[in-house]
Amino acid sequence: MLHVKNKYSRQLQARQNKGKHAFLWMHLFFIAITLHQISLFTAEYTFVIHHFLGPTTDTHTQFIQPWAKKVEAESDGRIRFEIFPSMSMGGKPSELYTQVRNGVADIVWTLPSYTPGIFKRVEVFELPEVHTESAKVSAMAIQEIFPLLAEDFKHIHPLLVYVHAGNALHVANKNIQSWQDLQGLKIRTPSRTGAWMIQAWGAEPVNMPLPELPHALSKGLVDAALIPFQVIVPFKIHELTRYSIEGFGKRRFGTSVFLFAMNKDRYHELPVDLQQIINKNSGKNIAQKTGMLWDKIETSGKKAQLQTGSAVLQLQRETVLPFNLAAAKVTKRWIDKVSAYGIDGEELLARAKQAIKKHSP
Repeated sequence: MLHVKNKYSRQLQARQNKGKHAFLWMHLFFIAITLHQISLFTAEYTFVIHHFLGPTTDTHTQFIQPWAKKVEAESDGRIRFEIFPSMSMGGKPSELYTQVRNGVADIVWTLPSYTPGIFKRVEVFELPEVHTESAKVSAMAIQEIFPLLAEDFKHIHPLLVYVHAGNALHVANKNIQSWQDLQGLKIRTPSRTGAWMIQAWGAEPVNMPLPELPHALSKGLVDAALIPFQVIVPFKIHELTRYSIEGFGKRRFGTSVFLFAMNKDRYHELPVDLQQIINKNSGKNIAQKTGMLWDKIETSGKKAQLQTGSAVLQLQRETVLPFNLAAAKVTKRWIDKVSAYGIDGEELLARAKQAIKKHSP
């Protein structure tokens, strides 16, 4: 009888110990969760990132979010980022540069071309005679001659200046075989250099931010658009266009420069060790990798366009001369414009072309 009693006592004690261990582990788990939550609120520096693209776009998911997480991790949680896509902090895409300059946002991702006339020097990389078809090559070339471009960014702290793979011409319903086919078309452009090129084609440029393009195409407000394949899927452009045209040899009709930038005061308030972490994830340290990412995304976008049954075509050698002449007119117009501000446009153009050639395969 005593043996049975001892047996049940031991079983009861074992259950009690097991319960204590389970309670202890649960308690430690909640402590860990609590400490993690507290760490989010005890970051030494919290920065707001604002941009105009949606939360499912490649720019948001493959560039901005990974960049922020990497910096947070390397700072051991001393830096924290809050990301606001889709202009959710208010304003228009064209106001993002002003927001970061004035400190409304700590960091923004935008296009310099949305504020024409401010970024006169870096605009050289948007010219159709400069950019070929590689985002990686142009991103590295920008870093190569960045000291010549730095004056454009004196009021902000640039984290990265780079480009996409280049503009193709995406047309709603008309197959473009020659320069004559463009006459009178309304074509969306992201930049003033793009507008100059469209004018030289004999078509009508329509300036608008990218988020407005799907509506404009669906309502017939524009006939075509200069955009990379990269944005085809997130903005459903492949459902609204039947033809995509590249230049001869798959060259592009210029490109758009992207700007990832930080408020100057917010950067300088960081201690040196945290500035070094930001620097490690900026400029030439990430330009090549980012350019390669954009080239990869471009390929995926082109596949998506083909899968809809739309045609992806290239201009033929015998039809390319008028397009080349139009590109030369754009280059001359740009040189004349910047020269009026005391900028040696011809020298800058030559240096940009040299840098592109140096980094081309």
